[in-house]
Amino acid sequence: MSKIFRALGAMTGTSMDAIDLALVETDGRKALAFGPRASFAFSDQDRALLRDAVAAAKTLNRREERPGVLAEAEILVTRRHLEAVESFVSAENLASASIDLIGFHGQTVLHRPERGLTVQLGDGALLARRAGIDVVYDLRAADIEAGGQGAPLVPVFHSALAESSGVDAPLLFVNIGGVANITYCVPGEPPLACDIGPGNALLDDLLLARTGRAMDEDGAAARAGRVDEAALTALLANPWFTKMPPKSLDRNAFDASPVASLSLEDAAATLVAFTTEGIMSALSLVPQQPEMIVLCGGGVRNPALFADISERAPCPVKRAEDFGWDSQAIEAQAFAYLAVRSAKGLPLTFPGTTGVREPATGGKLAWAG
Repeated sequence: MSKIFRALGAMTGTSMDAIDLALVETDGRKALAFGPRASFAFSDQDRALLRDAVAAAKTLNRREERPGVLAEAEILVTRRHLEAVESFVSAENLASASIDLIGFHGQTVLHRPERGLTVQLGDGALLARRAGIDVVYDLRAADIEAGGQGAPLVPVFHSALAESSGVDAPLLFVNIGGVANITYCVPGEPPLACDIGPGNALLDDLLLARTGRAMDEDGAAARAGRVDEAALTALLANPWFTKMPPKSLDRNAFDASPVASLSLEDAAATLVAFTTEGIMSALSLVPQQPEMIVLCGGGVRNPALFADISERAPCPVKRAEDFGWDSQAIEAQAFAYLAVRSAKGLPLTFPGTTGVREPATGGKLAWAG
């Protein structure tokens, strides 16, 4: 019988809103049992520093470089993860020794696969020593070194979820974080996946710039506005949408200037429509139409976005919660699952997910001792 690991996944996405933690018991294959999860929000000051780090990262030429604010941000990311892990373990009455691994994604500040660069801030070795738990980290680099895009990484976990769902037909997972990505799952076949366009990042940036709020709470601004068709057409003219997979995105890959002159409400509505159109365009990339679309990630919490996708989709649209899963926890759960696969030397990425030449494992293991 394959060994079952208890792993804690730690994920902070390109939305830079919080650290999500989730406990998973798995053999890295089919066995999946989900434990508690929690979210630890970044402060406004934390987010400001991380945004500065994203801006500074544009000048990087080597992924190991940490000049100026990037070094400060890496210390912050590591410290906040340690605090989150310690709070989680205490709140759940867990012993550190009862957790085999932490799957530590870190904070992405640059993703330029065409330059062989992907940079995630976070000191995995220091986290392991301070938390007293072995840590698997730096999970994207090996894929890029082997010719892949380094993203998306979650599809192998989506595939495991699809298999556990009992749905014997194609499913399309749509994860809406700072960027959006899809995973096409057919029972018994390797997943197909790619990044597909903007997720929450442009909308979050709009609200921050105009109101000081981190996001469009309850989709209120977007629901009060109207889509500007000329601005939407300009946004969709980005050559990204005609590029064939494999393909992956940096958070700041899209220019929102076409909505700059619009009211807050109309700009928000137009950016929601932009995200939806990116998702709909991805349907032309899959071998056959899915039986249903399963939405997960932070975008599920935006009623305006969920309604827009549901209206435009050619098949039923479900939330992860409709299958008993937790939209907010899926990425953290995925990195727990990936950590176990990494520790066992199992593939994390595939030709159909990142364009890597052959199925590839990845990640670095830092011992607690």
